[in-house]
Amino acid sequence: MTECDGKCDTCSLKNTCPDTKKIMEQQNAKIRENMKKIKHKIVILSGKGGVGKSTVTVNLASALNMVGKKVGVLDADIHGPNVPKMFGVEGLQPMASPAGIFPITTPQGIKTISIEYFLPNGNTPVIWRGPRVSGAIRQFLSDVVWGELDYLLIDTPPGTGDEQLTIMQSIPDIDGAIVVTTPEDVAVLDVKKSIAMTKMLNVPILGVIENMSGFVCPHCNKIVDVFGRGGGENAAKEFDVEFLGRVPLDIKAREASDKGIPMVMLDCKASEEFKKIVNKIIEKVEGKSES
Repeated sequence: MTECDGKCDTCSLKNTCPDTKKIMEQQNAKIRENMKKIKHKIVILSGKGGVGKSTVTVNLASALNMVGKKVGVLDADIHGPNVPKMFGVEGLQPMASPAGIFPITTPQGIKTISIEYFLPNGNTPVIWRGPRVSGAIRQFLSDVVWGELDYLLIDTPPGTGDEQLTIMQSIPDIDGAIVVTTPEDVAVLDVKKSIAMTKMLNVPILGVIENMSGFVCPHCNKIVDVFGRGGGENAAKEFDVEFLGRVPLDIKAREASDKGIPMVMLDCKASEEFKKIVNKIIEKVEGKSES
């Protein structure tokens, strides 16, 4: 993608010269055309890192897939891509053709794209500034051959910056955002910023998920509230959005995730909760589209 160097006579800011504007308009048209083939587009957000947002994305996608939905996952965390590892498809390389870039398909049949697929190895850092990060995300939206999908879930890094703005401003008919938090006050404080940003951009909030909501004891199977309880539900009430559910920590689920097996495929409390959450999401977005 060609970028303005900021030195031309017709502009003082990057990406505003006539040639770059034309390229951006062409890419916007490609994004619109590509996204038309996808029924529902959902962005997964969190104001704070370490709340398990990628874990939530991967398991929501897997749960949707398990009920017969055609699903894709766009890993928009350019500096810390984890989606390939969690699906057990790291190290693979997408094929390219004149039609575009073909996503990597997981063993379950979920289509995925991530910057990790284009790196020499998993230890290679991506040292990019904001404009280049935004450019990569826009290319994932415009140039990846997603085909016909029921759902595209977009996993974002923590914060309220370039990545989130690029996604929410580039997809004209985005269904909404799901906000992920852990129960403790520090995480909830940052999550409130994500909710506020989403509302400022007029993107619907589909709901809040409280992740790591208790620890499932491997001996007695009871849930211990290590990080407290109810922070996500309280934030949802404060902003008048739906609370989708709380997902507990589970050793079995963590071990499976490390092996590239989504926890929703196991028989555990976390899996049960993800399935309930997905039913709520389907009812919310598909009910809306039918009305």
